[in-house]
Amino acid sequence: MRLNDKVAIVTGSGRGLGRAYAEALAAAGAAVVVNDIDGDVAKETADAITEAGGRAVAEVCAVGTAESADALVRRAVTEFGRLDVMCTNAGALRDRTLGKVTDEEFDLVVNSHVRGTFTCGRAAAARFREQGDGGRLILVGSPAGQYGSFGQTAYAASKAAIIAMVRVWSIELAKLDVTVNAIVPTALTRMAATIPSLTEAVAAAENGAPIPPDLRHRGIGTVQDVAPLVVYLSSDESTGITGQYFGFGGDRFTIWSHPKEAFVTHREGGWTPDQLATDFPTFTPHLQTHLPPGR
Repeated sequence: MRLNDKVAIVTGSGRGLGRAYAEALAAAGAAVVVNDIDGDVAKETADAITEAGGRAVAEVCAVGTAESADALVRRAVTEFGRLDVMCTNAGALRDRTLGKVTDEEFDLVVNSHVRGTFTCGRAAAARFREQGDGGRLILVGSPAGQYGSFGQTAYAASKAAIIAMVRVWSIELAKLDVTVNAIVPTALTRMAATIPSLTEAVAAAENGAPIPPDLRHRGIGTVQDVAPLVVYLSSDESTGITGQYFGFGGDRFTIWSHPKEAFVTHREGGWTPDQLATDFPTFTPHLQTHLPPGR
């Protein structure tokens, strides 16, 4: 699969999953704008791509503002002539339970993920409209945004909001031939190291140990395992696939469902509190678990 004529921006691509996405896109032939708030790692990634024969430049900025988003798109167009793919990977993490998360921590996480995705998506969509030949928005979700995750109020809320953007933008941008999808990646990253059950596995992987088969089967592998999905969704072969959320990692591929009503009933004239108390025992078999599988 080749992306020789395509130009991509990957936010937060100085390290981790973002770097894996940028390197895979470049290896497939795309020109890539590498973005990070850390200028050293952004340059290191861009240099690694060019030394491997690819095309890449580094644009150092924190996502969130319209100015940053416009600068990223402008850099892509200035350096490579166009834009075809925007992958919104950047975002901060501050693990705190509800009683401990501060306003500043909440705002940092939400601003980087939600506003960063919004402004970058808007800037890319404007460029796609100007070019007139479609485009790809690849947003990045998380299992935390699907299930919820202890201690991740801001992060889970942000990732759930990003999935909502997929639903809206896939409808709004369809007439422009712009596809909008989310990946829900799972990999042994620095972020995964904050999960106690994965701390040792992350350290082992960083030391070059193979990922245990049981972890790979659960969908937890290397960052490179996730990158092929980004390449595919950037390609012409994925034309027509839009409004979807794909889980990907290790040896596992999933398609997440869209929200739907799990149970519907009616009572003519509606309910009183007392009638609800009478009827609710018949509703409880339809209640949904609030815990992820295996918990």
